[in-house]
Amino acid sequence: MKRPSVLLSAVAMLTLGATAGQTDDLTAVSFGGAYGAAQKLHMIDPYIEATGNNVLFEDYSGGIAEIKAQVEAGNIQWDVVDIEVIDLERACSEGLLEVIPRDILPPGDDGVPAEEDFFAEALANECGVGVIFWTIIYAYNTETIEGGVPSAIADFFDTETFPGKRALRKRPQVNLEWALIADGVPRDEVYDLLATDEGQARAFAKLDTIRDELVWYESWSQAPQLLNDGGAVMVQSANGRIFKDIQDHGRPFVMVWDSHVFDLDVWAITKGTPNLDLALDFVKFATGTVPLSGMQDVAYGPTRRSAAALVDPAVVNDLPTAHIDKGLKADGIFWADYGESLGEKFNEWLLQ
Repeated sequence: MKRPSVLLSAVAMLTLGATAGQTDDLTAVSFGGAYGAAQKLHMIDPYIEATGNNVLFEDYSGGIAEIKAQVEAGNIQWDVVDIEVIDLERACSEGLLEVIPRDILPPGDDGVPAEEDFFAEALANECGVGVIFWTIIYAYNTETIEGGVPSAIADFFDTETFPGKRALRKRPQVNLEWALIADGVPRDEVYDLLATDEGQARAFAKLDTIRDELVWYESWSQAPQLLNDGGAVMVQSANGRIFKDIQDHGRPFVMVWDSHVFDLDVWAITKGTPNLDLALDFVKFATGTVPLSGMQDVAYGPTRRSAAALVDPAVVNDLPTAHIDKGLKADGIFWADYGESLGEKFNEWLLQ
């Protein structure tokens, strides 16, 4: 995937008016860490080299609050945002994102038209173009775990068998789904139950059982740090964060795939950006075959079939797509409908 001839084919995709010698600035925002580093290597830097346009690449912690604030204030600071699909539905329905025309997307490097080359989920929402399949797992450190070998989501909630702190991202998404599954709810019934007052109360009650052992964090980059420095014996994490620490630093971490909650990230464009043409040009380039295939560096599955064909066979089993049968697809429509109210309930629960 790193052959010069293949990289040149990706560079050749630019046809939206961005040419060498331009000096326009574009601000792109993503999640930092190993994930952001992979995007910089395979998307940001090649785009800058190909076009001469400057890209300011910044980190954020996810969610739509800052995007909403910028749009409502009419002060757009972020042109292109990597956003989780679980947040995309709401952001698009609230008019916070631009529609991205599908006819700007290039065919795969094998000549297959874009709408056939992309997996359907990657183009399901008109405001985004898929970047990766990813998932949220939990992981443990073999050097600090006590009580045996965790293998199920229920083990995350079992503080008697497996004593010690647990780290969770500070938002209701995934935490409420996991709480219901750990309490015995079948995965295919989770969202129907979570839409009811009874189901929500049951989820928060299950979280209550481990409240005293919870450590909260804001950014995905904190998860492997907490696991490595002993801040928690189990951590919720994007799978790629743990994979990268294992690969690069030989950390004694183990990922647990049971009831992982998988989803996609997309590139989206903030509504009202004055750099719309440039933002579209970047999205076109960054979602080409070769840039997308580079996300295997951090064990995230590409959203194009032509890119999936370039994945190293040695990495395939570390991708979320190899464990779909054990997982739950995050329901973006559910979170678009219930995200605000559950966010308020979650914040109230935190203060209790």
